[in-house]
Amino acid sequence: MAVSISAVVLLGIVVLVLIRGGSVRIWPALACAGFGFLLASTGLAPTINQSVQALAHTLSAIRL
Repeated sequence: MAVSISAVVLLGIVVLVLIRGGSVRIWPALACAGFGFLLASTGLAPTINQSVQALAHTLSAIRL
């Protein structure tokens, strides 16, 4: 669960920077957020969650 909260915070910061920098306008950003909320209620949500967790595990295993 901590990984998903961190991902939400990180993606929120990225979206905020893109909106403030003018790369993304507010309405497309809100449309993407709405799509994300709707996608989270579908049957695809567990697969997406597992994929994000696998990616986070892989990234944490990389030693620089």
